[in-house]
Amino acid sequence: MNEEALKLDHQLCFPLYACARRVVGFYTPYLKPLGLTYTQYIAFLALWETPEMTVKELGRRLMLDSGTLTPMLKKLEENGYLVRSRSREDERMVTVTLTERGRQLKEQVKGIPGSVGSCMPLDAQEAVTLYQLLYKVLRQASDPD
Repeated sequence: MNEEALKLDHQLCFPLYACARRVVGFYTPYLKPLGLTYTQYIAFLALWETPEMTVKELGRRLMLDSGTLTPMLKKLEENGYLVRSRSREDERMVTVTLTERGRQLKEQVKGIPGSVGSCMPLDAQEAVTLYQLLYKVLRQASDPD
C-alpha cells in the first residue's frame, strides 16, 4: 500500500472541498440580510434565467437531488418567492414558477457577484482558467442519470 497516497496534502479533493466552503462563505454576509442561503441564491440565479421549469430540470441545473431541493423550494414558496404546481399532463411533474416577489429580488442581489469576485485572489485570466477546469471536471465526472 502506498502510504503517500493517503496523505491529506496529496488529495485533490481536499483543497476543492475547502475552497468551495470558503467561497460559499464569502456569500454569507450578502445573503444573510436577505434571509437567503447560498443554495437558495443559486436556485434564484437559475430561475431568473428560466422563470418557469420543472423541479427535475432545476435539480439537474443545480446538480442537486430532490431531497435537498424539495424542502428548499417549499420554504421559498412559503416566503412568497415562487409557486410550485403539478403538471396537468403528468401529475408526477412539479413546475416551479417565480412570483413577482421572486423576480423583484433580482434587483437586491445585483451587486453580489462583483462583491464576492473582489474577494477572490485571482486575476481575470486565472479566474477564467479555474472556471474552465472546474467545468471540465464537472462534465467528465457527472452522474450518469
